[in-house]
Amino acid sequence: MILDGLLYFTGTSKGASGVPAQGAQTDLPTTGTQVSSNLIDLGLSGGIPASAQGGGARDIGIGDDPAMKLLVLVTVAITGGTSLQVNLQGAPDNGSGAPGSFTTMLSSPVVAEASLILGARLLDDDMPRPVPGQPLPRFLQLQYISVGTHSAGSLQATMVLDRHDLPEQANAVLGGYPAGINIAN
Repeated sequence: MILDGLLYFTGTSKGASGVPAQGAQTDLPTTGTQVSSNLIDLGLSGGIPASAQGGGARDIGIGDDPAMKLLVLVTVAITGGTSLQVNLQGAPDNGSGAPGSFTTMLSSPVVAEASLILGARLLDDDMPRPVPGQPLPRFLQLQYISVGTHSAGSLQATMVLDRHDLPEQANAVLGGYPAGINIAN
């Protein structure tokens, strides 16, 4: 899996500051509804390529194989709250090079605090198509919906081409076939 600093939704590495509480590449959604510290702009700045009609300029491979994938990973156990949900949102250009109204394109399940442990994957999915009636998004962000107040922990969120999706067993060893199953050659 290759991580690209321009595809991070979280952290201060792209110059973000303020809420939610942040590390270099992580966020900690604390309470209520917040958005990720970074916004991904699919219309490249500097004019290469320029967005056409306010839509996204970069092809992020929706429907391709492999397609760009979301990776929202708990990097330090999140504590102190009740639950957390993560939404992917997209917005068109408002005509002035800034985001218009955001539309929720994809939602994670509501994850109970007890399950927000190191390594928990909150939103693993391929990049979705725009929802019906949604203009082609130029800007992407994550929205965090917290119940209770999270006091510690962090999560990292990015878009990647290939995620490491092999499940881990309870002893943190990469899974696959459970012990006792023989595969004939």
